[in-house]
Amino acid sequence: MVEFTRRKLLATSAAAALGASVVGVASADEVEESDTPGAPSVKGSLKRFSTTAFGAEVTGPFVFQDGSLLYSLQHPEENNQEPFDTAGVGYFSGFQFELDGNNDDFEEVSTPQTDAEQREVRSGNGEYTILAHGRDEINGGEERLGVTQTPDGTDITMDNFQGTQYGAAATNPDCNQFIPTNDDGTEGYLFTNWENSPGNVSRIPLSQTEDGEWEADLADAINLANTEALRELGGTRINCYGDRTPWNTMMSSEENYAHPRVSMTAQVGDIVEAGTGKGMIGGCQFWNRPNPTGIQSAVEQYYGDESWYIQNYGALDGVEFLAYYLGAERVDQARSVNTVEPIADQYPNPYRYGYHVDFREPTADPPQPVKYYVMGRASWEAPDVQSDERTVYGCSDGDSKGIYKFVADEPIPSYEDPMEIAGTLYAPKITNAQANASRVGTRKSPAQFPLEVEWLPLGHASNAEIESWIAEYDDVTQADYLEAHAETDWEDDLETALEEADRAVVENGNQNYITNEMIVEWADQYYTAGPNGVDDELRRVPFLETRAAAKEIGASIEFNKAEGVDSVDGAAPGDYVYFGISEFNDDLANDTGDIQLDRVDGGVVYRAELEEDFNVSTLEPVIVGPDFTDTPEDADDALRNVDNVYVMDDGRVLCCEDGFGGPARSYPNDGLYVYQPPGSVGEGDDSGSGDGNGDSNGNNGNSGGGDSNSGNGNGGNSDNSGDGNSGSGSGNGGNSTSGNGTSS
Repeated sequence: MVEFTRRKLLATSAAAALGASVVGVASADEVEESDTPGAPSVKGSLKRFSTTAFGAEVTGPFVFQDGSLLYSLQHPEENNQEPFDTAGVGYFSGFQFELDGNNDDFEEVSTPQTDAEQREVRSGNGEYTILAHGRDEINGGEERLGVTQTPDGTDITMDNFQGTQYGAAATNPDCNQFIPTNDDGTEGYLFTNWENSPGNVSRIPLSQTEDGEWEADLADAINLANTEALRELGGTRINCYGDRTPWNTMMSSEENYAHPRVSMTAQVGDIVEAGTGKGMIGGCQFWNRPNPTGIQSAVEQYYGDESWYIQNYGALDGVEFLAYYLGAERVDQARSVNTVEPIADQYPNPYRYGYHVDFREPTADPPQPVKYYVMGRASWEAPDVQSDERTVYGCSDGDSKGIYKFVADEPIPSYEDPMEIAGTLYAPKITNAQANASRVGTRKSPAQFPLEVEWLPLGHASNAEIESWIAEYDDVTQADYLEAHAETDWEDDLETALEEADRAVVENGNQNYITNEMIVEWADQYYTAGPNGVDDELRRVPFLETRAAAKEIGASIEFNKAEGVDSVDGAAPGDYVYFGISEFNDDLANDTGDIQLDRVDGGVVYRAELEEDFNVSTLEPVIVGPDFTDTPEDADDALRNVDNVYVMDDGRVLCCEDGFGGPARSYPNDGLYVYQPPGSVGEGDDSGSGDGNGDSNGNNGNSGGGDSNSGNGNGGNSDNSGDGNSGSGSGNGGNSTSGNGTSS
């Protein structure tokens, strides 16, 4: 067993560390001088298939049975040429992967250097053909693709409501999973995530013509968010990536960035010990504050030079719109300053968001959604469900976050009632000395050493148990924030009551929800009695406050932007699970914690071999991005800031980029690369990319790559920009007709 040590940081040092600046996706001004060995490099080979249009990420790849490739055009810049000026989902007409494990089946596309090349989707083979654009009319004209509605059918957009919205409606299509309805996979339903708040998942009937082209039936497409089945669960928010399960359903992940209750490396125990959250409190504690995203400017006003960055406060955008989605009476909530009364009749429960959502009966009208509360609450980028139908790996995106594992007691589809699903949730502990500079005396390159993982059990529960705990917080509104924390009656003096409440929450935490003291008490009992020996009242803590709980018991919650996890369908022991870490910096490269390695802003892709029980214990680096001080000669042809990873049936891996703008490259566009693992067809065991000069550690290859988001609109999810996803649309926020920016 791992010997647990609880890191105790003085409140003053935490405030100093968090208050000055927070680095997430690096901008040109934030890049540190570095020359990390093996950055960039690759074990195997890497080849660029496509570059996407200016401002857009590459998200949601899917490969059909015949080898056809589809991906989402997420938040392109509105000044691009048509049809690349609005978000959509498209496929590469005239191209199919041969699925023989060899990258010889396509031509590598050149880097986009001209303005025209940078403003379109390009590939060496096939023509990117849009199947559907966000906001297209669907469902017989009753809805618009990707747009959520209130119960009375009003579109929830900035045109119709005042307030803040996480990403302009229907501008952020992400995950795509196709559920076939015939044996040869030529007909079925395309499920697409929409990364907004309120969130959405659309279902579009697709069919393939005799000449191999794909067609979308928009008249019969629906938004699942607007069905009563999903509204009864509270809806979703920030639907990011997902997975097609072994039981052939779409599993969507809620990237709920608003869940951190402590900022960056701080722990809840630090707040309790210091007697104040000043310098350490995170965004989730202000969930039910009137105009929640206004908390950052309020703290700056209250505390002046002693103010600090409240991690993920910007992801509180859209929470009030979520209330309207649930049927709350509309109030005149301003964009940036609280000027009106709170929402007092109905408000979303924070503990209902941040889960993997499985759409059972995918061909039904509508499909039946199930939230897997047992798998933990996080800013889920992606899940990967193993073929044992019990083991699930998940990545939580953002700064100082975790990768997690869940193991069900029985195969998940074997439970007649999904609410009876029960199992154990695990957090990672990185154990090898080479990963920790303070233990070996020198900082190592992440390209040269794997990460050894031991999984710490956080707790065991059933879906029904956790739902009963969640339900206890269903009636909390914005009025309760003021009434529980302010001495002044808000109906007499709203401004004074709001400041009193804000200061009280900073000092003692939000008393409307799970308290700081409950989390610390859970951790104390965990140390003495183990995860199954805690008081029944405290068993909810690791499932509803997963990140905070894992930190308190010494788990390695240090990953920065864990954005991808996938394995080949039907993976068995001996196959690999791939983990994409978009940036290897901040808590992975500082002087605290279990991971203290060299900084690589371009990120790292790891692979982990499945063991007999579907456990993984070693994360082996196979693709390493560049230092952002590298020259375009090194970075132009390399993978930078990996986002989704998708393992094709032949074992090759599609690697999507999320690194718009910034240093290193000579062009701003993101791309899609195909990784051919070592030992596969036509591939040596340990080659560098392109020139074949890599060694067994990947030190001399010329293939990792990276760039940074540069904070221009798409940095909102990276914890460094606060409200980047609600800023006015420069960079890849430009397609937001409301000027509300984008998410990434």
